[in-house]
Amino acid sequence: MAWDEWEQLKAAAAERDSAQMQLNQLPAERSGGTGDLISNKPAWTRAGTDIGSLREDIGKATAKLKDGQTGLGSDTGCLTAAAQKDVYSSWETYVEKVSGRCGKLSGLLVKAGNDQLKTDQSVEAELTKLVVTYADTPPVGGQDKGR
Repeated sequence: MAWDEWEQLKAAAAERDSAQMQLNQLPAERSGGTGDLISNKPAWTRAGTDIGSLREDIGKATAKLKDGQTGLGSDTGCLTAAAQKDVYSSWETYVEKVSGRCGKLSGLLVKAGNDQLKTDQSVEAELTKLVVTYADTPPVGGQDKGR
């Protein structure tokens, strides 16, 4: 088989493969487009402030969660009370982490508005740190703890 024939076969195969997959979207613009997305300091600050305000609601929920535990008594001899205590402990930890995550994310969003010159990679790295720091706790309940 001649080299030219081989090149023609490869080109034909590439055409067939590319014709099979077609995305229904507009072609990507090479320069900054004129879309509806606006990135300015007030928008970032507002997003950060809104997420930060969730901490107040989380605090209220934590207080209600704690109030619900009053009068529960000792968990010795009562499997339901022991399970309830485990679930409460798990949720208390989870809610504290959610509150911390909201606080950190709020700060990051406000900072992103201030640091418009930062690269996307550095902002993504900061958000990745947030995900690692506030990873969800493992599920609790249903496991036999020797009771």
